[in-house]
Amino acid sequence: MKSLSDELASFAHAIVQGEALSPNIKAEYPNHSLETAIEVYRNNYRGNLHDSLAGIYPVIEQLVGEAFFRRLSRAYVEQHPSLSRNLYHYGEQMAAFIKTFTPAQHLVYLADVAGLECACHRAHNAEDAGLLEIGNLAQVSPEQYSQLALVIHPSCTVLRSRYPIVTIWQVHQPGAPDDFQIDLEGGANNALVLRKNNEVQVCELAEADAEWLISIRSGYLLGAATASTLDKYPEFDLQVCLVDLVSRGVFTCFTVGEVP
Repeated sequence: MKSLSDELASFAHAIVQGEALSPNIKAEYPNHSLETAIEVYRNNYRGNLHDSLAGIYPVIEQLVGEAFFRRLSRAYVEQHPSLSRNLYHYGEQMAAFIKTFTPAQHLVYLADVAGLECACHRAHNAEDAGLLEIGNLAQVSPEQYSQLALVIHPSCTVLRSRYPIVTIWQVHQPGAPDDFQIDLEGGANNALVLRKNNEVQVCELAEADAEWLISIRSGYLLGAATASTLDKYPEFDLQVCLVDLVSRGVFTCFTVGEVP
């Protein structure tokens, strides 16, 4: 005899994957057929996941319209069923999925905007952490600067795009002006996403600053990250970049000589 967990799994598979119900599950309903009853559960399941996706990707929904977004979300749900009772991580594959979703292929910037919105969602839910004070760096002797390992705040993400995703995101926020113009051929865009004072912030980074911060995130010590960045961008100004990123709340602390 199947256990209760087996029966529940069978019921879930019938809803999510369209499999046949276990014969041990009662299939008689006074007012509806079995197919109708299962479809009610299936629609509730899809509706909950759609609402979760709409909450994570409000700009995407604004860009494509409610009807198109419902079509997109339904296709996503069919290929990416929820694997957890916690919907926090649900929808993280949306950017990759949009790249394969044929009806959205002409919206070349859409996947990158989805990646930005996913980063905002992660930033909102990231763990709290203290922020580095710029004065703390004065405790380090100049001979040790190159050996500094800077720790990045858990909410921080850097994204690179061929399209102006920061502007696209900003003009679709509440209170943004309606008379905006976006040049999709305006060049590459580097987005910095993080949470500060309980508010998710999105801003644009210069190419050299983004390169340096990505190197730091990859585990480079300050000296190596700076040298690597200067090789590509001789105009890079470490002091200006560091003061700016510290003021934004990008770093939590530092160590000397090793990556935490």
